[in-house]
Amino acid sequence: MISIDVEDVGWYTLMWTPTASAHEVLGFTADHGMLADTDDPEVLALAAGFMFTEGIIAGIADIKKMEICASDPSIVRVQLIDPGKVETRRKDVVMGSACGVCGEGESIEEAVAGLHPVASTISLGSEQFGHLMSAMQELQRVFGMTGGAHAAAVFDRDANILAVAEDLGRHNALDKVIGKLLLTGTDLSSCGVLLSSRMSLEMITKAARAGFEVVAAVSAPTSLAIEIGTRFGITLCGFVRSGRATIYSHPERIAEIPA
Repeated sequence: MISIDVEDVGWYTLMWTPTASAHEVLGFTADHGMLADTDDPEVLALAAGFMFTEGIIAGIADIKKMEICASDPSIVRVQLIDPGKVETRRKDVVMGSACGVCGEGESIEEAVAGLHPVASTISLGSEQFGHLMSAMQELQRVFGMTGGAHAAAVFDRDANILAVAEDLGRHNALDKVIGKLLLTGTDLSSCGVLLSSRMSLEMITKAARAGFEVVAAVSAPTSLAIEIGTRFGITLCGFVRSGRATIYSHPERIAEIPA
């Protein structure tokens, strides 16, 4: 379990799965960047990615300081540059495994508040799906050992994997991989994301906040995921395997749709 204490904003507790090797991770500051002896500060990546997909921060530049509590390593304390401008849909909560709408009874409009249509710069051939999924699977170290972890991998417009993350929870895996890229200053534009899970409403809203143009998954999207993907210009690709996929929204980014 990890608790993210965002000063003057709220407290968020998440169930999560540590998957990286143990390293000393001290924190992150706006002036000095990452303070750690590893290039994979997983706990900070999860915290940064979660705050980003929740709309608490618009980017890493909004964080003044982020550090693991010295007396309790299950707490990440965060100070923002300007906490007064944050408008978040939920605070002081324990995050469950259900999607936000199902888990807390909020409306779809609340879940998508602040989202904007994504850009349209990516064009993929159907034959690239097999390459992408194989590349992600080769990087799924925890799944390879246990068979019980989800993964999320971000790829660029040239179908190159930029980062991958794993967790027992699919939401955490997506937040982790987004957080990894934020902490390294990687531009999220002209990117897509691969998922080892089904595509739920909350997974698609997280992808939309990151501006991902394509979401490709091994399983199906929910009806709400299709609705939001269509509304915000995201290409949803389900049942991706062996170079094939079912396209549910915005097929114009896929050069060849399998018959």
